[in-house]
Amino acid sequence: MRIFTNEDIRSIDRYTIEQEGVTPMELIERVAEAVTAEIVARWRPSKPVVVFAGPGNNGADALAVARLLSEHGYRIHVFLFNIGGKRLSVECAACRDMLADYPGVAMTEVIDSFMMPELDRQMLIVDGLFGSGLNAPLQGGFAYLVSRINEPQASVVSIDVPSGLQADWNPQLVSRDVVHATLTLAIQHPRLAFFIADNAELVGEWKVIDIGLSREAAKRIPVKYYLVEDTDVNRWLRQRSKFSSKRDYGDAIIYAGSYGMMGAAVLAARGALRSGVGKLTVEAPKCGYPVIQSSVPEALFSHNQGELRMERIMPRQNYKAVAIGPGIGTHEATIRALEEFLSSAKEPVILDADALNCIAAKPTMLNLLPVLSVLTPHAGEFDRLFGSHINEESRLRKACEVACHYNVLIVLKGHHTAIVRPDGKIYFNSSGTPALATPGSGDVLTGMLASFMAQGYKPEIASLLAVYLHGYAGRLAAEQHGEYGVMAGDVADNVGRAIKEIMDLRK
Repeated sequence: MRIFTNEDIRSIDRYTIEQEGVTPMELIERVAEAVTAEIVARWRPSKPVVVFAGPGNNGADALAVARLLSEHGYRIHVFLFNIGGKRLSVECAACRDMLADYPGVAMTEVIDSFMMPELDRQMLIVDGLFGSGLNAPLQGGFAYLVSRINEPQASVVSIDVPSGLQADWNPQLVSRDVVHATLTLAIQHPRLAFFIADNAELVGEWKVIDIGLSREAAKRIPVKYYLVEDTDVNRWLRQRSKFSSKRDYGDAIIYAGSYGMMGAAVLAARGALRSGVGKLTVEAPKCGYPVIQSSVPEALFSHNQGELRMERIMPRQNYKAVAIGPGIGTHEATIRALEEFLSSAKEPVILDADALNCIAAKPTMLNLLPVLSVLTPHAGEFDRLFGSHINEESRLRKACEVACHYNVLIVLKGHHTAIVRPDGKIYFNSSGTPALATPGSGDVLTGMLASFMAQGYKPEIASLLAVYLHGYAGRLAAEQHGEYGVMAGDVADNVGRAIKEIMDLRK
């Protein structure tokens, strides 16, 4: 799915009105009908409804919703903010006039002073103050109003975007000055802000409502942001030939493990094998030999010259994929070995976990990264590499900067794991689950990345496949064990099933 910026959606809206003969009032009615249908499906008419409407077309949407809800038997009190008396848009004024003396609706038009109504958690609040019309944080009286709306922890439905939240980036976000929605009903397209963890408690559950904005206009707009879904993964995955052999699916090597951390190597190996790699070698310190041979007999074992830790990273042949990091530790000898390897590496390499921590200990190694290498940090690893960040948005924006600067891919892990490309494009994953918040889950992902790259997928596509299928496997594991009970090994065990289910979408 393509994710449009706020300006993109405004452009689509204008095209729909100017080129397809749809009036603004028709669009407002479509929004109101869709929002009303969602409310009627979720809350009974016995629930008192308070509507806060701003002076623009988001307010017009809210006023139209109030009118339609009253026809379903809801008791409505509307507060329309028209500070100064002459600020309403043409459509908002028309919706106000239609609502005047409407049965079941009490309306207060706020022109100067305002007495805040008593709100309680039993009410349903419809937020139509500003939606996506803001380009700066709320201040003054409206910031106070929003704080009072949030106070009783009532159910809140925000139309398009919670008021106070900007639809794209929010570098100056103060959460108390944003409506905390229970449900956000996005008009036609989801917004970039929905995929950033900082905004989750503000957006609540979100759902897209289709009001028939121009699909032709949407096709013409180039975008930088995407949501990876099952249909995308289905399209990218290759069907296997009946006459293929393991030689057709590449050979990968994973440098993983050290004394006391061989489990990371095992999990990475299982992730790679379940993803279909043709041949897998695990190189680990000599102490890891019995662990790998007994736990993952399908993998070849290559002993590193170190007894207890990785002391040399020098592939003995040309592997189609090289992954480094799970459980290797950050001993000085390991840092030197990684630096020596990167200084001569020419092909993309996958760097995870302790490989990233080794680089953080010696940041000049960033300048040695081969083009289109894949770095897979969680928030802590990212901050160790690139400095502390106060929130997820600032971390994501920094990831865009460093991906471009070093010409690498950053897989920034989270619920909507973001695959950040050096061309500035961001692909958000849609298969995330809390079940993946378990030790070793990232090691499985590293193995999957190595597997897909060994099979000949370019790093950009291998990253998308691995991240999505990793999340899907986590969901399947949660069906068996519950989100609390999933272990990383369960995720690895479900990778093959995840691939099968996505491939079955072709049938």
